[in-house]
Amino acid sequence: MHAIITANLTLANRITLGRFLLIPVFILLTLYYINSTRTNTPNEMQRWGSLMVFLVTCLTDALDGYFARSRNERTRLGTLLDPIADKALLLSSLILLTGPWSSCFNPHLPVWYVLLVISRDVILIAGALFIHLAIGHIDVRPRITGKLSTFFQMGLIFWVLGRFSARWFPLLLGLAALFTLLSALQYVSDGIRQLENAHAREHKN
Repeated sequence: MHAIITANLTLANRITLGRFLLIPVFILLTLYYINSTRTNTPNEMQRWGSLMVFLVTCLTDALDGYFARSRNERTRLGTLLDPIADKALLLSSLILLTGPWSSCFNPHLPVWYVLLVISRDVILIAGALFIHLAIGHIDVRPRITGKLSTFFQMGLIFWVLGRFSARWFPLLLGLAALFTLLSALQYVSDGIRQLENAHAREHKN
């Protein structure tokens, strides 16, 4: 068992595990900053620390993917851990930066956008489980709309944490929402196509 785990711990997987360790640091720094604003003693170092940890975590996301491809070290463990690390970071960020507790950030994320993101993820997870139960397997192919959705989500969070100008925020928010919706529709369409193809193969046999 130990040998199997060690074999799966490629450089890319170690970077992914490092991302998991950075997520609690990001959450704590953000919570401490929010709490400091409630006592009218905002600690800007905590906010900038939170921003830097978020940025490093996002950059290492691209880094582990690069090493997995360039070193031909794609593993089943990495395939499982990488999207979980992404979702853990993004969802914790979206929740922290939405609602009345996030009023210290201007602009901050609207509730409707977070509900859109969470609803999409719930639908995709439920759909994947249904397809796997129905046909015994599922083929998940990365789509450009999904990648753009993640990119703009990260951009939104970076913008809010940095407290950058609110002028361009509606455009960034609109693009993030658009690609979130488009990616959901595309993945649902892919799932329906897999079910139809499996049904056609059954009738052919």
